[in-house]
Amino acid sequence: MATQVHPPRGMRDFLPVDKRRRERVLRVIREAYEHHGFEEIETPVVEDAARLHAGLGGDNEKLAFAIMRRGLTGDDLQAARSPLELADLGLRFDLTVPLARFLSTHRSSLPPVFRAIQIAPVWRAERPQRGRFRQFVQCDIDIAGEPGIAAELELLAATGDALERLGLTGTHIRINDRRVLLAALEHAGVPDAQREGALITVDKLDKVGREGVVAELAERGVDGAALLATLDAIGAGEAPEGFDAATLEPLRELMAAHVGVPLVLDPTLVRGMGYYTGAIFEVAHPDLPFSIGGGGRYDGMVGRFLGQEVPAVGISLGFERLVDLVELPEEDGREVVALLVDKQVPPVEALAIKRALIAQGRTVRMQRRPKNPQGLLDQLVAAGATHVAFVRPGDSAEDLEPKPIS
Repeated sequence: MATQVHPPRGMRDFLPVDKRRRERVLRVIREAYEHHGFEEIETPVVEDAARLHAGLGGDNEKLAFAIMRRGLTGDDLQAARSPLELADLGLRFDLTVPLARFLSTHRSSLPPVFRAIQIAPVWRAERPQRGRFRQFVQCDIDIAGEPGIAAELELLAATGDALERLGLTGTHIRINDRRVLLAALEHAGVPDAQREGALITVDKLDKVGREGVVAELAERGVDGAALLATLDAIGAGEAPEGFDAATLEPLRELMAAHVGVPLVLDPTLVRGMGYYTGAIFEVAHPDLPFSIGGGGRYDGMVGRFLGQEVPAVGISLGFERLVDLVELPEEDGREVVALLVDKQVPPVEALAIKRALIAQGRTVRMQRRPKNPQGLLDQLVAAGATHVAFVRPGDSAEDLEPKPIS
């Protein structure tokens, strides 16, 4: 009995019909981004291990797949204090760190304000579960070189356009600002040493509720009720007494814009990446308990590589989470011929007929004709075949007129 062989846990194979569907969805996203003036780039799937573990990727750095150095000896293995000492490369865990490296590498060849598309797989050593895989596709757009709110507005408009073209109704984008969060922590009297931990706790609000957040903050010595009261007031569009109202202006300006998708102010939105310096976003859909995208401004990251500050902001759509929500109409006018060839037909003659049909603009999938072709035809139809033609000995391309499959 044959043993079943599966891909590695958290990674998947895609049958042709699934691959075509995924590519159609990706094509819609690409076209939306390109119409907004973004240009696609490509970066290697591996980066230097030191760059991937430079403190830019937050908790995702812990999930990076490391690639061991070549030529390691037994002494090297015994002397290593951690596995990372044995690695010089690693698989990328997101597309933002590679983009920051790309911008620093090619800055002189790029326009002052560069709008980038990256659509590619990334890898994380996740515990596989619904919506989480170890290999998955991200769809990123980023703007580098624009320090003002115009960049955020362009990103949100392009994202809204992509979601609309995909027919994803009911989506909205939650918005906050890291500067507002830090000002709220200061207003609530949270000590500097507790601020990062306090944000991690606030980020659990949807999981543990207000009481749980207040209790956990109390364990950190933080007045959780005061902090949540400050955030509540900001969510209502008010500046609490003693709070610098000017800090809220970028958020108010964003919320006043029309970007093609509803924007929802959420002062409790944190996002885990420590590199965010300004506005942060999350794309939500009512049918899913988790976000289908997110991003924000990360002005300090490119400067870590380049040696000079370059303002940057980006947003990513989590392709694996949104693709199952999308129901695109079937493409019209694509004629796919199932060419079923009798066994007596010489391969050279069958190929000549296939090439002639392709020259007419058709897509041809050639198979040997079985005694009962219905099962094979059903498979071919499921794979997208629209027409069928049977090839018998002596037939030529001129003799065949593929018929629609009813």
